[in-house]
Amino acid sequence: MPAITASMVAELRAKTDAPMMECKKALTEAEGDAARAEEILRVKLGNKASKAAARITAEGVIAATVGGHTGALVEVNCETDFVSKNESFLAFAKAVSTLVAEQDPADPAALAALPLAQEGFGPTVDDVRRGLIGKIGENLSIRRFKRYAGGGRLASYLHGTRIGVIVEFTGDEVAAKDVAMHVAAMKPKALSTAEVPAALIEVERRVATEKAAESGKPPEIVAKMVEGSVQKYLKEVSLLNQAFVKNDKQTVEQMLKEKATQVAGFTLYVVGEGIEKKVDDFAAEVAAQVAAAKAS
Repeated sequence: MPAITASMVAELRAKTDAPMMECKKALTEAEGDAARAEEILRVKLGNKASKAAARITAEGVIAATVGGHTGALVEVNCETDFVSKNESFLAFAKAVSTLVAEQDPADPAALAALPLAQEGFGPTVDDVRRGLIGKIGENLSIRRFKRYAGGGRLASYLHGTRIGVIVEFTGDEVAAKDVAMHVAAMKPKALSTAEVPAALIEVERRVATEKAAESGKPPEIVAKMVEGSVQKYLKEVSLLNQAFVKNDKQTVEQMLKEKATQVAGFTLYVVGEGIEKKVDDFAAEVAAQVAAAKAS
């Protein structure tokens, strides 16, 4: 079994807010598998042990460009929060989102090769990126983007620079903008229950099964408990079934029907989502430096 290091425990604690010893026990039981350890903590401690989406560690910004039926959402990353407020960095992110909307690059490599000039740097996006790295002193990267074109109308919402949403819709623009704000606040995983990724459902079913098994109830009751938990989860993470943030007496679907509006899809980006910064093991680092000094 791999050694459970202090940095592994610290990373799991940062993601879950669970006590240190519980994190270590979970990692030991999971034989070092961080994802499995997080599931174990959820079984033992409930949903309070799953805060990864709210504890994002990587830095950067989300930028959006929308014009009629064409638009783009991009995430551009940097190393520190300080640089994420830098005017040159923000201008670069906005320029990139505009290029994605207007030029339709196939992937990040194609985007990097598109023409762009900024502050004397160029003639490509990647040349500008490299130039800004030298000027600002931090590594910069374009992580991901989503482009919409030729479909329905588009509504966007940026919550500061860390959360961005684009909603594709037909109908009332105000209602669509409200949905974009709702998505930023409630962070649904899919438009409808039918579109929730199978992998997420499988994790939820596994956690629910382990929890229900601890109840000691008959198998048929356990099966019903598991199915009930899964159905509850599906409603909580699908946009149309969520209670509307501006009026929790109705679902988003009911609000849209009332406004004669339909949402075809949405994209939600949260800065650094799924990225884990390196957690330094300072004790080990100091020990290594002391050992190196003695050796010299």
